[in-house]
Amino acid sequence: MTLTVDGMSQMRKGYAFGVAAYLSWGLFPLYWKLLRPSTPVEILAHRILWSFVLVTVLVFATRGWRTVGRLARQRRKLALIALAAVVISFNWGTYIYGVNSDRVVETSLGYFINPLVTVLLGVFVLHEHLRPAQWAAIAVGAVAVAVLTVDYGHVPYIALILAVSFALYGLIKKRLGVPAADGLLLESGVLAVPALIFLGVLAGRGQSSFGHIGPGHTALLILSGAVTAIPLLLFAGAANRIPLSAIGLLQYLAPILQLACGVLIFGEPMPPARLAGFALVWLALAIFTWDGIRLLRARKPLPVDLGLVRAG
Repeated sequence: MTLTVDGMSQMRKGYAFGVAAYLSWGLFPLYWKLLRPSTPVEILAHRILWSFVLVTVLVFATRGWRTVGRLARQRRKLALIALAAVVISFNWGTYIYGVNSDRVVETSLGYFINPLVTVLLGVFVLHEHLRPAQWAAIAVGAVAVAVLTVDYGHVPYIALILAVSFALYGLIKKRLGVPAADGLLLESGVLAVPALIFLGVLAGRGQSSFGHIGPGHTALLILSGAVTAIPLLLFAGAANRIPLSAIGLLQYLAPILQLACGVLIFGEPMPPARLAGFALVWLALAIFTWDGIRLLRARKPLPVDLGLVRAG
């Protein structure tokens, strides 16, 4: 692969965007903890509403409303966008609940096993065929979940919900193939009205925390839109500039940071059995990653015209 000076510049930008996106996601627990005593559902509603406001401003500022209008007239795509919105809101709500119920370690587990769940979706939904190393990684991952189930005393359902919902969201987005900002605008738009109604009912009952705890808390709730949208836009910028294999390696940065937050900052326990379960997950990911890198190296690289790569 021969890269021009402009191509190298785009690659550097891509890696910078990717690292920034995954660093942001990895530090999410620190932010969502600040929003207590708001309930997870109230935080989720604000996250949806302010994301919609911010992305609407961005899309109109960049004159992208024509693309959004065309998407909104395509019934099949609009139905998939609505489904993606429901799935990602379920993921967001579960994550906020996990963080604010002091289960940050378990939320990190969800994103560690997410690549394995994505591979399984490829088998059962897209009818893809797995290589022996991929089956081995999934088998080790299944043993890890069993070990962690024994350690927790129950199935790590928060981790599994996060892994499955994010894998489903990725599958839907892959089939949609729409720009990040346009997709996020329509997804948050689907959920904005229910979120606004919920917040209105909450305020009517005198149970809303918005504007009642302090200006700092109110500002943090409003900023949840930017905290949601900016990493997604950074990720889109990275995905358009660097290889998928690089994205695959960068994605482990977020759960590593989340795990560090849970253990080192919030003091969540990591008994030997839980550590053994995580070690098995990391082994499964190591097998999975090694197999992917080996396959990429075995393939003959094709020339790439980076001048055709569009900015995210």
